[in-house]
Amino acid sequence: MPASGTFNWEPSERWVRGLRDGVVVVDTRAPVLVWEPDHPVPRYAFPAGDVRTDLLRDVGEPPGVRYDLAVGDALVRDAAWRYPELPDHIAFAWFRHPEVVLDHWYEEDEEIFVHPRDPYKRVDPIPSSRHVVVEIGGRVVAETRDPVLLFETGLPTRYYIPPADVRFDLLEPTETHTRCPYKGVASYWSLKDGGAPRDLAWAYPDPIPATAPIQGHVAFYNEAVDIVVDGVKQDRPVTLFSEGLKR
Repeated sequence: MPASGTFNWEPSERWVRGLRDGVVVVDTRAPVLVWEPDHPVPRYAFPAGDVRTDLLRDVGEPPGVRYDLAVGDALVRDAAWRYPELPDHIAFAWFRHPEVVLDHWYEEDEEIFVHPRDPYKRVDPIPSSRHVVVEIGGRVVAETRDPVLLFETGLPTRYYIPPADVRFDLLEPTETHTRCPYKGVASYWSLKDGGAPRDLAWAYPDPIPATAPIQGHVAFYNEAVDIVVDGVKQDRPVTLFSEGLKR
């Protein structure tokens, strides 16, 4: 696993493509995964010969380091750059950029979202017969003996509950959708009568194949609800989601 707090990179054998408005901007079978000291997830850097450099506009000093991206009528500022450690490669912004840079990314023939998948991170959905109860303010909103437990490196266990065991009469769908590189596109629910953070429950209607067991199942933020597993009330963890749920 790459050492934290330092710049690390390693070659990958995945076929990676990036598109903007239907135009293929990157197409490579030799990407490089990069871990930056101040970035929470990996990026890809690409051999310059596999990038449509004719679509890049050199900006800043020194020249040949940072680029805008021009595709059709769209101009995305500060969209790409070269690392001093990898001068023959070009990286593109994905995560935490104020604009959409490339709107579709693929590893082989599977679309990926948000950022490249970290080969050192595991996401394991495992069917279980544990007795799981989810309560909000003392009221049971879900109860099952047929959950799927999702174990994800660096996060608390998430308990995905079959829809038949969820009290949807107490929930209402919201407009929120998020994307995860390991699971796909999620839809959300809030508690109908308030008294709890918005978007506290979610499901993946069409997850990527690697996490197919959670399809349609509903998970609740352990950080915001009470979860009882086999009669034992779980502690509410503090995670990167905790502050947002308070708001």
